[in-house]
Formats: sequence, structure tokens, C-alpha cells
Amino acid sequence: MTADPTIDPLVEPIAATVASLMPRAKAELTELVAFPSVADPAQFPRSACEGAAEWVAAALHAEGFTDVALLDTPDGSQSVYGYLPGPEGAPTVLLYAHYDVQPPLDVAAWDSPPFELTERDGRWYGRGAADCKGGFIMHLLALRALKAHGGVPVGVKMIVEGSEEQGTGGLEQYAQAHPELLAADTIVIGDTGNFRVGLPTVTSSLRGMTMLRIQVDTLEGNLHSGMFGGAAPDALAALIRVLDSLRAEDGSTTVDGLAADAEWEGLQYGEKDFRQDAKVLDGVGLIGSGTVADRLWARPAVTVVGIDCPPVVGATPSVQASARAQVSLRVPPGQDAGTATRLLTAHLEAHTPWGARVSVEQVGQGQPFQADVTSPAYRAMGEALRAAYPGQEMQTAGMGGSIPLCNTLGELYPEAEMLLIGLSEPEARIHAVNESVAPGELERLSVAEALFLFNYARSQKN
Repeated sequence: MTADPTIDPLVEPIAATVASLMPRAKAELTELVAFPSVADPAQFPRSACEGAAEWVAAALHAEGFTDVALLDTPDGSQSVYGYLPGPEGAPTVLLYAHYDVQPPLDVAAWDSPPFELTERDGRWYGRGAADCKGGFIMHLLALRALKAHGGVPVGVKMIVEGSEEQGTGGLEQYAQAHPELLAADTIVIGDTGNFRVGLPTVTSSLRGMTMLRIQVDTLEGNLHSGMFGGAAPDALAALIRVLDSLRAEDGSTTVDGLAADAEWEGLQYGEKDFRQDAKVLDGVGLIGSGTVADRLWARPAVTVVGIDCPPVVGATPSVQASARAQVSLRVPPGQDAGTATRLLTAHLEAHTPWGARVSVEQVGQGQPFQADVTSPAYRAMGEALRAAYPGQEMQTAGMGGSIPLCNTLGELYPEAEMLLIGLSEPEARIHAVNESVAPGELERLSVAEALFLFNYARSQKN
């Protein structure tokens, strides 16, 4: 890595130290990825999450963190906390990551085992490599580099969550019950990503989310489709009807009463680039209206994330008595997730046909987030990213995903500045098969975080 020699003289030694630590980082990420830490006991054993939490706690102990604790949160998961004291009078920075991961989906579709970190074509593949076990390793690299060059100039609180992907709110509830625990002057959320590999980006907004399960019941039991089909109300067909009502003809999200016409001002996302990043098949059109940035960062988006229905293999000629689906609604900044939940629930109930019985259950919810990009911390991060990515300036972009903790922290600590960076650039394919991390991004962002902590501490003295 070549640093700009006009920037702070700490840049070159920090960059060299991080580069020397990359083999260790790969070995540690290999160990951490090996835990199938999906925070859903219906799919994976709880012991996998507990093992990952204990690994994280041991890593913090090894780095000199005090007060290291496994926090039992109300949703049944564990978050890991630790504190690294800084110089007297120094500001406190909270570093965040999460060790829980998405399920691997179709294991057979992976080119290498999802829980074995595998190097291929210059990237490291494995579930959680980018989202967000790599984010925790990024924090460790930054702190180790600073220790090698004069010490960490700020007090550091580290919190590593255990159920972020499930959206069940365990850490948010714990933080609300213990408001002093995560108090900090600045918060760095290591769970987003650059807009593109090599383009340093902070995330200035996040969509919130609500997750609902809908069940439709029409009969006491399944019926023979030859004897009863054509008159007996099919619960699966009713469910399909109600789910279809959530989209307009062009694919835009349509929830009764929910605005869906906002526009994004800032970094734009070209359709050609998006099609390539999303790997849209030739001839298949994008859905929705407005710019891609409008659709991803400024407007609500509904997705049917799961549906219970008979598989094709082994299906019988039956009219279905019951059907169930899980529906995710991403909620943009400027809208309230609670209001969106009520509107979506009312929509599902109102559009269920044939008088079918319908029940709607809320599974998870998180508010959208909007950052203040004019704060001193953002200026310090801009300088750090410029040094770590020579020739590039810091960009700000939105993110369509949700990190519910951001709003909780914003409400608890309204004076704290909050920055969002991370390793989940488009090629990382987080939440999909063949998730990966670019080791060069891990290296550069670790350098940037170390320089940020140095610059931020210095700015607080002035």
C-alpha cells in the first residue's frame, strides 16, 4: 500500500504494520468463520453462537480489554462487551460489529464450504467474512497498529452483537436497560461497506425494517383438488393474491397509505453498474421507478423472504387449507417503522380475498437512520480515508439494509457522533451464497480506522 507522503507521518508506519498483520488476520478470521453462528435455534445449534461469543471475548482479553463480559440479552442471544482504557482525559469511542451471520442458504451452491474461509481469485470466501466477522477483525487490526506506534489514543468500548441478522432487538433492549454501558463520544459501526472496491465510503443513511408473518386459513384440512377444486377456497392461492397486492405493475412497492415517491440526493447508482452488481439475468428488467438510488435508499421496499407451501417433489393434488409467508418491508429515513408496520398489517388484512381468515404476527422491527455528515468525526474520517486510499476522497452513500441498533444508540446518546464503515461492498455478496471479503479492503479500512482514532483524539485536544 502506498500512502500519500503529504499526509500525517503516522500513515506509512501504520500501513506497514497492518500489512504485516494480515496473515494473522486471515488465520483469526478463519477460526471465527468456522462457527456456524446463525442466531436461530430452529436452524443451527445455540452452541455455535456461544462458541463464537467466547472466541470474541478471548480475543478482547488478549488485547488488554478489561470488564470483558458475555451479556445475556432479552432475545436469548449473547453480545460481547469489553473496555480498553485510554489516556486520561481522552475521548471514548465505541466500536461495533456482530458475530452472528445469515444462514448459508443452498450449501451446494457454494463454490467452497460456507464455514471454511477459502482464498480464491484474490478474495476470502466464507459466511460472515464481510458481514460482519471481518468487521470485528478490522477493529482488532486498527487497535494493534496503534499499539505498535505509541498506543491507542482514545478509550475504546467494543460491543460485538449476537443477533443483528435476526432483527430481534436483544442488544437494543439491553442497551436501553443499561444506558451507561455503551455511552461514548463517537461511535464507529463496522457493518456497512464501500460503494465499490477501492472507493472509500461512509454510509449516511439506513433503511429501517419491519418483518411480519402472515397466515391464511380457509379449510379445516387439505382437500382432493379433483373432488373439491374450483369451489373450495385455496389458502395458498389466497396468500399469493394478497402478496401480489404489495406490488404495482412495474414492481414498485405498494402498501396502502405508505409514501413511496421520495428522491435520493447524493451519490447515484447507475443502472448498468447495479445490474452487474446484482447479477440480473440478461433480458430481465429492474423493478420500480425513479433512479436506482431512489429505490434502494429513499423508498420503501417489500420482499417476500419466505413462504410455506408444499415442495414440487412429493406434492399431492390438494387444495391447501393453510398457507404462511414472511414479509420484509424496508423503511426509508423520514418514515416511522411502527407506522409502516401498522400500514402493512392493515394492507395484508384488507387485501386477503374470499373472506379467508388471516392473522399477522410481527417478527422484528427497526427504525431507519440518518447521520450528520458535517460533524468533526466525519471530517477526521475523511482525512483518514484519504490517506488510506491515496487519490480518493471520502464518499457518502445510503444503504438499503438496516442496523436497528443505530437508532437506539442515537436516542440514548444524542450528542455522540456516529460513523458507518465496513467491508460489505457489492462484490462481497453478503446474505447470498459465496459471500466473500476483499483482503485489500480489510487492510485499507483497518489503516483508515487506526488513522481516524488518532486524528479524532488529536482534534479533541484542539
